[in-house]
Amino acid sequence: MLFSRFFSSKSAAITKIHRNVYPQHYLTKVIQPDGSSFTIRFNDPRMIIKLPLDMDLISDEERKRRMEARKPKQKVKIIEELDDSFDRTKYLKYFKK
Repeated sequence: MLFSRFFSSKSAAITKIHRNVYPQHYLTKVIQPDGSSFTIRFNDPRMIIKLPLDMDLISDEERKRRMEARKPKQKVKIIEELDDSFDRTKYLKYFKK
């Protein structure tokens, strides 16, 4: 008896991969722009792949907020001047020589 296999995209997604040589695959989570996620087999060892958001489909306010978040934050330099009125000669009597 000869059996022939029926291959389709549906059976490939449901069953195992039918190959003689199995390459190394890593389970990777793909996160879509709407927040939904699914797991795929990927050749490189990555934990998460985040798909980019289409900037043409979001509102102007959301676009401005996201563009501001992408810009590098500037460091604030704080210059403090301390008025030091400490006189150490007052406390010399407490130190032993």
